[in-house]
Amino acid sequence: MNTPGFDYDVFSLSSYDYELPPERIAQSPSQKRDFSRLLVMDRDTGKITDEDHFADIEKYLHAGDVLVRNNTKVIPARLLGEKKETHAHVEILLLRQLEGKKDEWLCLVGNAKTVKVGTVVSFGNEDDLLATCLEVKEEGLRVFRFDYRGIFMEVLDRLGRMPLPPYIHAQLGDNSRYQTVYAKVEGSAAAPTAGFHFTEELFRRLEEKGVEILDVTLHIGLGTFRPVKEDDIRKHDMHSEFYIMDEKTAERLNLAKRENRRIIAIGTTSTRTLESVYQRFGTFRACSGDTKLFIYPGFQYQAIDCLITNFHLPKSTLLMLVSAFSSRDHILHAYRHAVEKGYRFFSFGDAMFITREK
Repeated sequence: MNTPGFDYDVFSLSSYDYELPPERIAQSPSQKRDFSRLLVMDRDTGKITDEDHFADIEKYLHAGDVLVRNNTKVIPARLLGEKKETHAHVEILLLRQLEGKKDEWLCLVGNAKTVKVGTVVSFGNEDDLLATCLEVKEEGLRVFRFDYRGIFMEVLDRLGRMPLPPYIHAQLGDNSRYQTVYAKVEGSAAAPTAGFHFTEELFRRLEEKGVEILDVTLHIGLGTFRPVKEDDIRKHDMHSEFYIMDEKTAERLNLAKRENRRIIAIGTTSTRTLESVYQRFGTFRACSGDTKLFIYPGFQYQAIDCLITNFHLPKSTLLMLVSAFSSRDHILHAYRHAVEKGYRFFSFGDAMFITREK
């Protein structure tokens, strides 16, 4: 049954499906970050321009525009180990450190049924890193306490792997390509991939043009990449993710609002941070906390005017978010066009700028 105001069932998972040939899924990043292709779409009319590379985005940005980026840094959060008692292989993905708990992490576990409270998993040689299961949660989630020698992040750098999405079939030769050039705050289990297209040189040119660049932080975890399994998307449980907005960013964003300047989010995680803060306070404010904000058509955007993003998986919360920002019909039309024109999809794929003039 259609929802009033929509000519489709806004709550049906099938409404956010589309056909994608496997060869359109990018398996590696473009040779140069800003040489990926750029599809520009008018947020209101759905009009498409697709003759640009990403470096050309500066012609669509104006003096006074504010670009907001997520400065989270991906940690090598994928750990391959074995159970101490049986030597059975166990894979752990670190999702987030528990607040106030120095060495306790919420993790996603492969073959989780074999991991009970008290299970100890060993990584590296001579027990360089041990993980003890403290709590069993739903759907493969476990809380672990980690014991190690030295500094935890240095141990992870040595033993962990970059947590590439499952549709990427080979490890990267250069792990820096699964980071943005502005990655700063460690703690993410996935990268804010819309930012991959930016270079330091491009940021320099934009600042010279008068574009303001601000940072927020959202550590990406299960909330962003967990698939939707419910036919009624309202039943989907978004896991919380931790975000930070500092005083300078809040002040500059509020000034941009007062002066009616465009606020442009780089990526869906920046978007969710900005909208979470604005929903919470009715303004931008220095704060930190957890967000479970789930955005789908019918959501009223208040914080941002434009969005730079990649092409997202069918039936994903990210596709629902961009559909809410413009319209589902405009987005799916743009996706079909991108498939026909040979655009590359997902994390290492090409970019889309959903824009609106003020």
